[in-house]
Amino acid sequence: MSSLKITNSDWEILKLKLQRKYNHLSDEDLAYNEGEENQLINRLAKRLKRTQEYVIFTLSKQLADLTSNRL
Repeated sequence: MSSLKITNSDWEILKLKLQRKYNHLSDEDLAYNEGEENQLINRLAKRLKRTQEYVIFTLSKQLADLTSNRL
């Protein structure tokens, strides 16, 4: 499904960004293990009431520059 690949170390940074942008997401919503991108995308799409494409776009955009504080 998704070609998005997120390492556990990248996820730690990405998770903080998502928590700031979407402060209603719980730790359970943001639970992730490397290789489980599709489960994460599906869960976030449902919780954010957005499409999977939107979630993939958002994650990809943030992954492109993990050092940035931009959301």
